[in-house]
Amino acid sequence: MITVSLCMIVKNEEAVLDRCLQSVKDIVDEINIVDTGSTDKTVEIAKKYTDRVFFYKWTGNFSEARNASLQYATKDYILYIDADDVILPEDQKKFIELKKKLDPSIDAVSMYYNAGTDEFGNITLQYRLNRLLKRSKGFKWEGDCHNYLNVTGKIINSDIAITHKKLKHSVGRNLDIYQKKLERGDTFTARDYFYYGNELRENGHYREAIESYQKNIALKTGWVEDKVYACINKADCYRNLNDTNNERASLFEAFQYAKIPRPEICSRLGFNFQRNREYNAAIFWYQLATQLKNDPNKWSFTYPAYATWYPHLQLCVCYYNIGDYEKSYYHNEQARIYRPEDERILFNKELLEKRLKTN
Repeated sequence: MITVSLCMIVKNEEAVLDRCLQSVKDIVDEINIVDTGSTDKTVEIAKKYTDRVFFYKWTGNFSEARNASLQYATKDYILYIDADDVILPEDQKKFIELKKKLDPSIDAVSMYYNAGTDEFGNITLQYRLNRLLKRSKGFKWEGDCHNYLNVTGKIINSDIAITHKKLKHSVGRNLDIYQKKLERGDTFTARDYFYYGNELRENGHYREAIESYQKNIALKTGWVEDKVYACINKADCYRNLNDTNNERASLFEAFQYAKIPRPEICSRLGFNFQRNREYNAAIFWYQLATQLKNDPNKWSFTYPAYATWYPHLQLCVCYYNIGDYEKSYYHNEQARIYRPEDERILFNKELLEKRLKTN
């Protein structure tokens, strides 16, 4: 059976660190915590789980800090997670089974990252990350903000998930890092333009975000999946600017890179047509969104809502507006499977049941 070193960087994580370490303490063979300047009880909590607590002076570069944490690993493989992540009990069991069966020739194992859940426990954002790394390969982090592991070799995909349970969002932190890169005159890669666009969009700077996404799309370099979402996110910016024509154009542009329909594109097109009261066109795109199957080996972002409750809820609205109350009720019930206590869905249910009784 392989052995695993957990390597983490932390700073002022007293609210979540205990929860995180409690979820991993029985499935790893070594815990390494690198503190980058905590002023709360983070270090005290870490020492409850390990005597391998180290200190690193923060330089403003996440890759440098993460790479510093990797040097303390002594086991066969390295696992990294953040303090606001957990490994749920069913995934702990899968992880232990993986340790028992993993071929030592494997260089890395990818796992799902369930980066968000709604109030009903539905996953809202999921993607794959290389999580378990063969220590002898010396893989390193790159990038100073939205950093990534430069991993090559024999990689397998597992069905194990790391679940994100963030208590608060660090508004503006990453945006500041990118703006300092601009002030220094650093050269931006296609990836930089994509993630800088995301930070601008999340902070409400929609026109600047569009400009950054356009720069990502214009470059021939970069991951095609980033270009798909540059188009999608650009469309979201246009929607927030009430520019429905450019929103629609950006969504159709996404097909140039995605090649085949995706729920994240189709549901947005449905909403674009729906807002223009073009209900039949909206129904077409929403229906298509519900029929598309997710690829379990997909590495880029997956937003399950766009294939499940959301298009069904909007189909309920569209069919209601064209007077087809039976189909409206059906799709509302499909949405209710995922969000049984959603007030909007329960309101629709009561309204439609009255409608159907009187018809």
